[in-house]
Amino acid sequence: MTLDPFYLIVDSAAWIERLVPLGVKLVQLRIKDRLPAEIRADIQRARAVCSAHGCQLIVNDYWQLAIEEGCDFIHLGQEDLATADLNAIHAAGLKLGLSTHDEAELATALAAGPDYIALGPIYPTVLKAMAWAPQGLDRLADWKARVGELPLVAIGGLTVERIAGVFENGADSAAVVTDITRNPDPESRTLEWIRATRDRLPTK
Repeated sequence: MTLDPFYLIVDSAAWIERLVPLGVKLVQLRIKDRLPAEIRADIQRARAVCSAHGCQLIVNDYWQLAIEEGCDFIHLGQEDLATADLNAIHAAGLKLGLSTHDEAELATALAAGPDYIALGPIYPTVLKAMAWAPQGLDRLADWKARVGELPLVAIGGLTVERIAGVFENGADSAAVVTDITRNPDPESRTLEWIRATRDRLPTK
């Protein structure tokens, strides 16, 4: 499996409706602290937009809703992985992405048979308080050596100016949140990301 090198992460269908039509081909819907009915509605809206624009939608955490809504890709953190029904996820044919931050989490993630592994935070991040220090590029290269052909996603503190370094150290995809959503002009910044990552697309 290959991932688009530009991996956008947003917290609402409104962001997806705003940015995916610009040419985004891989987006994660990561919603926190909302009612299940609201989350379901956002998943439905996001699916419609992504389907119309040839964009791969990844639903964060809510694997049951993802199955019920006919999605095909989910992402789980380690806490959610511990309680998720992997048999149900695999039986539904969902692809699975998993977060990792240390050696033990990598072992746990690999044992679950994921379709990609994410490592973070690569750089300091303002998105949320993290229990882990920045991993750095050397750690990213080490992770790539460990996961082999499995796609590796770099996340945490990434900007357009930093993405060359993560690709040079083994990342297959660079995930971004605040560099776009907190930018004064998210549309222009999204287009910068698209331009900066197009040369990383696999040749057909």
